[in-house]
Amino acid sequence: MPTLDSGAIPKRTFADVPENRDRLFLASCFALVVTSMTFAIRAGILGDLAADFGLTDGQLGWVNSMNFFGFPVAMLVGGAIYNVVGPKILLWLAFATHVLGLALTIMAGGYWGLLISTFLIGFANGSVEAACNPLIADMYPDKQTAMLNKFHVWFPGGIVIGSLIAFFFGGAMSWQMLIATMFIPTAIYGFLMLGQAFPKGANIVSDTAENIKGILTPLFIIMALIMTVTATTEFGTTQWVERILSNAGANAMILLALTAGIMATGRFFAGPLIQKLNPIGVLIGSAVLACLGLFILSSVTGPMIYVGTAVFGLGICYFWPTMIGFTAENIPQSGAFGLSLIGGAGMLGAGIWNPIIGGWIDSGRETALASGLTGEAAELATGQATLGNIALFPLLLIFVFTGLFFYMRSRKPAAA
Repeated sequence: MPTLDSGAIPKRTFADVPENRDRLFLASCFALVVTSMTFAIRAGILGDLAADFGLTDGQLGWVNSMNFFGFPVAMLVGGAIYNVVGPKILLWLAFATHVLGLALTIMAGGYWGLLISTFLIGFANGSVEAACNPLIADMYPDKQTAMLNKFHVWFPGGIVIGSLIAFFFGGAMSWQMLIATMFIPTAIYGFLMLGQAFPKGANIVSDTAENIKGILTPLFIIMALIMTVTATTEFGTTQWVERILSNAGANAMILLALTAGIMATGRFFAGPLIQKLNPIGVLIGSAVLACLGLFILSSVTGPMIYVGTAVFGLGICYFWPTMIGFTAENIPQSGAFGLSLIGGAGMLGAGIWNPIIGGWIDSGRETALASGLTGEAAELATGQATLGNIALFPLLLIFVFTGLFFYMRSRKPAAA
């Protein structure tokens, strides 16, 4: 298969990398495990929250959105100050707000308590991304996209851990105890950071004025807009898996674990695939598979649900890290600020769409009940209709990424 040429990238010389980069990379991975466990365990306890606090799906959508809104706020702030404070302070900030957000979630007494604590967890998650994406790009300058994919292995990896905890212990433990399990990886990444020196941005552009120039370019703005759609495709489905697919003939937490397992495996072996197809080729294929997977999920029940889930997992596998890697390699002038804004745009887009998706579920249920369906049949029809709506996102991406491919081919080679 021929290689897709997305345009020349300037040759760069690199400063020395830190000797402790593997330990810092491991700390980053555990921090991302906490981030992803918050998504998985929350997806598994939405029914409990609805029952305990009398919440509608629309209200659950707003609770979910607090995570997605807290995330871009942290990334915007973290990206803006990264060049001044560095990754160490940002990662310790993530640790502190993870501890606070988890504790307040356990103690939440109702809807507003959940909104506040979930926002804090989202802020912690965004601080992890704001610190770790440029940190890893700085520590591994010769293989940024490959290492960012390996780092982001632990987002689906943490989802596997969280969804299996919810599956095996959800019936025996309260939802508060399930939330408390996340203190374990939080303590581990805190320990791994103790006494460690962090690099100071020697291999990324660390001038904020230069970063802003890189951000205010058409390509960066286009990528930020695209990121809102790729993130919504992923999180708009996975955050609602229990509510959407619980009546389709398969266990929702097993489906989430299957999706995440496929994503983790794919990201770990991303290097050769990216070299063969380049990032844009990977993104085009991802959009096709994500659209196909959602189409299957919106129209089948029983064992075929697992087939659709596998296809969807392959589709969303490379979206997040490859979008960030593409930005790091093709718009290096944007620096840490740019990487933070790209990730923040994704979470902001998902946050905006989450209440809308919750509304789709509520209105879809009303339509199903009005048509004469009841019980599980009505819930199944509701979930399938919602998935059909979400499938429009990757369908749009197929055309967008194809256009981006031809745009990058037409670019003049960058000066060395």
